Amino acid sequence: MYYKRFTAAIAALAFVACNTPEKTKNGETDASAFSADSLVRHIKVLSADSFEGRKPFTEGEKKTIGYLEEQFRQLGAEPGNGSSYLQDVPMIDILSEPEPVMKVQAASGVMELKGLDEYVLSTPKTDSVIRLSNVPVVFAGYGVVAPEYNWNDYEGLDVKGKIVMVLVNDPGFNNGDTTLFKGKTMTYYGRWTYKFEEAARQGARGCLVIHSTAAASYPFSVVQNNWHTSELRLDNKDEKLLDAQGWITMEAAKKLIMAGGQDTGIIAKADIRGFRAQQLNATVSTGIKTKVTRSQSHNVIAKITGSKYPDEYVLYTAHWDHLGIGKPDARGDSIYNGALDNASGTAALLEFARVWKSQKTPPERTIVFLAVTAEEQGLLGSAYYAQHPVYPLAKTVGVLNVDEVNNYGRTKDIMVVGQGQSEMEDLLKEEAEKLGRYISYDATPEAGHYFRSDHFSFAKAGVPALAQGFGIDVIGKDKEYGRKMQEAFNTQHYHGPSDEYNTSWDLSGAVDDLQLLFMVGKRLAYGHNWPGWKAGSEFKAERDKSAAERAR
Repeated sequence: MYYKRFTAAIAALAFVACNTPEKTKNGETDASAFSADSLVRHIKVLSADSFEGRKPFTEGEKKTIGYLEEQFRQLGAEPGNGSSYLQDVPMIDILSEPEPVMKVQAASGVMELKGLDEYVLSTPKTDSVIRLSNVPVVFAGYGVVAPEYNWNDYEGLDVKGKIVMVLVNDPGFNNGDTTLFKGKTMTYYGRWTYKFEEAARQGARGCLVIHSTAAASYPFSVVQNNWHTSELRLDNKDEKLLDAQGWITMEAAKKLIMAGGQDTGIIAKADIRGFRAQQLNATVSTGIKTKVTRSQSHNVIAKITGSKYPDEYVLYTAHWDHLGIGKPDARGDSIYNGALDNASGTAALLEFARVWKSQKTPPERTIVFLAVTAEEQGLLGSAYYAQHPVYPLAKTVGVLNVDEVNNYGRTKDIMVVGQGQSEMEDLLKEEAEKLGRYISYDATPEAGHYFRSDHFSFAKAGVPALAQGFGIDVIGKDKEYGRKMQEAFNTQHYHGPSDEYNTSWDLSGAVDDLQLLFMVGKRLAYGHNWPGWKAGSEFKAERDKSAAERAR
């Protein structure tokens, strides 16, 4: 027993030794300035009850952006938007009030689908009333147009003025063919947000995504939570929008398909290359009333100007917002503090700024610190920045995003979300190996986690973006311990009032992870290389355009 404890102690000491950043020539360590105490100080402030859960458009937002401005100023980081630390983000808050049923008219007669139980519907439009009257329905497979995969569910199909009904995820998930798209790993084409966007581009009036718990990675109850609730969207006047968008249960979709004179076997046929969309001999009718509020939120931006290539940019990002005040939990607590999600990531952003300012040699490229709003409402702050960049995206080298930090101790691994997407992954792997660590990968890539945080807004625009998660190979524990810690947060605290700072948190692993992300940023900031997307990435073509633009 003594021998085992002694051996374990020696191994732990060896890991600590090799897990220390390399020293510079003057004896100081580049990344050793990261501090768990400093992280805790910011987390406590940002997740305090007085910040009211940091929801956009509230007093909590005012306190949050005021705190971030002051901290960046004290750290010596320059205003990132001209003379200001703020970027205005105009938004629309839409409360959709759909009618309780959707009437289906078919050759076999009339039937009704029940709202909430069988479908969920809303509108992104600001009209006071949306009326759908006898609108034709088309089953369009997965609703995907993916040239790099030689796949087009809309080929030869006119859906203008119609409702398209499409499957969630993409063909590789259900087919079992690992060479189709990315097999079980979800691509962006599998996300419901893409389905709505593509349907709007095709001229459809509406889109219903067919729900499957396995394919969506969450039960229908999750989307039911959006029934009769308000949703934020960006106030983009030239954006193509659907009249109605939502989800439908698999059972209700099958009822609609059969009513429309088709066999439900067409659902499985959608997985096969060459599938052609099917017009159903059925129409639907329903309506939606809306209440609309226009307002303005803010991204917070700071920078350290590069000494050699000031017009080339490395971005560190995190979202400052959370859910505000909502339904009380069993304890009667109604403040959704969001300590881990994402006061911790916002605190990390301030740490990055502090450590970068402490460097003896300033970065050659400009370092930008971007705290974005409304991530919880659909990545809206980062999407707005990507659409209205303060710094040209073609000159943005890469993005390192922090959405939650490890709060249960040091790990040998650091997780990459989105395996095989960009060369940023390779840089992280190299830096991890220098410190005796290794990278692991998202255990459930079919859930599409790569598309659920702010780095994705940049990926869509072609900028290589690293999505880091925390590892499970906890030093002195087994991997099951790390899995249980993650599961405990997801099941007990995620998006609940109990996501509060606790003195039992161990942020030593967070410090290790931030050091790694700093070192990746250093590789970019003191070099002149441009990481790209790997072959097969759905974002590669957009970056290739940027490369051509830089070459001109």
